[in-house]
Amino acid sequence: MFKSKISKEEVNQMPISVFEGQITLVDELWQVKDSVAVLKQSAFLGVDTETKPSFTRGVHHKISLVQISSLEHCFLFRLNKIGFPKELADLLADEKIMKIGLALRDDFAGLNRIQKFKPANFVDIQSIAREYGILELGLQKVYALIFGHKISKSQQLTNWESTTLTEQQQRYAATDAWASLIIYMQLIHEEKLSKKQVDFLLAEANAAQIAQQQAAALLKAYQV
Repeated sequence: MFKSKISKEEVNQMPISVFEGQITLVDELWQVKDSVAVLKQSAFLGVDTETKPSFTRGVHHKISLVQISSLEHCFLFRLNKIGFPKELADLLADEKIMKIGLALRDDFAGLNRIQKFKPANFVDIQSIAREYGILELGLQKVYALIFGHKISKSQQLTNWESTTLTEQQQRYAATDAWASLIIYMQLIHEEKLSKKQVDFLLAEANAAQIAQQQAAALLKAYQV
């Protein structure tokens, strides 16, 4: 059984994992059809998106990048350059191919704001992790609990609409999509906890959180 929680400090001490497979940058429309054809050869795909960060209140950007990965090959679709092509939307709506990601509903909602489509056959890691005793929600911590390694988040707030994406940005984006995929592939070989066991873990975590809050309140009152 996996540990249910992990601290940021514990994660920071772990060695870093990165996607070491092939990365293909798709920034012209003529590349889309062949890229999707390659991805369709896999029964399971990891999916993630990146959006140009906004540092101004009330300013939001559309999704800049969709990264879709098999175990060996990740394609980075630059939507800020090619839009949201029908072939890509059709792949995400393909009922024969399972798409795996974290907080996928948010990603799909963002894509639907660009072009309407109906995603099908997808699994959100956040919705299944607790069945295996994992109570963390972030990709980095879930990955750390399962594999004992961390994935770097250093490129998260970089400009995803730059004229060119750096090697570091490309590797970061590919790693996020690939990480969701291998998390799922590992979990399906693990034994699920019973509802009673999950409920016990949740009650334990809630009690620990309440105790922490009470201790913090006492410390604050003492300092005053």
